[in-house]
Amino acid sequence: MKPDSQPPIITDLKQECDVLRLNIDAVAGRLNGLKEHPAVAQVAVKPRGEMLANIILAYRHLEDARMRIGKVIQHYDGGVSKHDKP
Repeated sequence: MKPDSQPPIITDLKQECDVLRLNIDAVAGRLNGLKEHPAVAQVAVKPRGEMLANIILAYRHLEDARMRIGKVIQHYDGGVSKHDKP
């Protein structure tokens, strides 16, 4: 897919959010794998530490984005967390 092209929007909001969350999971998994990339091990200690710190920070931002999309679903459902339901 070209960078300027967008996938079609799914008309159901919750389904669209679920797809976005799955996409974030896929990217997060690949990002987390960067820590084990052979090229990272070949970098000097100080820059490697900075690289790892930025990978971890980027991963945490993706986790936050995934959670916030979950909050979209939560508020769409009336503000009730799925963990609050009996």
